[in-house]
Amino acid sequence: MALVAECFSPAGIAIFMARRDVFVAVEGSRIVGTASLDGKVVRTVFVAPDCQRRGIGAALMRELDRLAREKGNTTLVVPSSVTAEGFYAKLGFEAVRDSCHGDDRTIIMEPAL
Repeated sequence: MALVAECFSPAGIAIFMARRDVFVAVEGSRIVGTASLDGKVVRTVFVAPDCQRRGIGAALMRELDRLAREKGNTTLVVPSSVTAEGFYAKLGFEAVRDSCHGDDRTIIMEPAL
């Protein structure tokens, strides 16, 4: 848990932003969602809980897809949490394999053919 907190500290976020393409969804002056692209890998897709199920996450994913194609990538890879698997499946991704690190399970997803 300490490693996760360190990654998402202000210093950790600054490092991510220097290495990745980052998108932020804003309503008024409030940040309600974020997503980033690291090459062809989708990272850090989050939508504020009270703003979920309003299409914000899907809009962020469309922007990541657009940017990936613009950069010459033909596919996206999503390392999904178990709880986000359904979200990505609705967007046309399917599980291709599991990745386990200790007790953490990540589902690697790619667009369905």
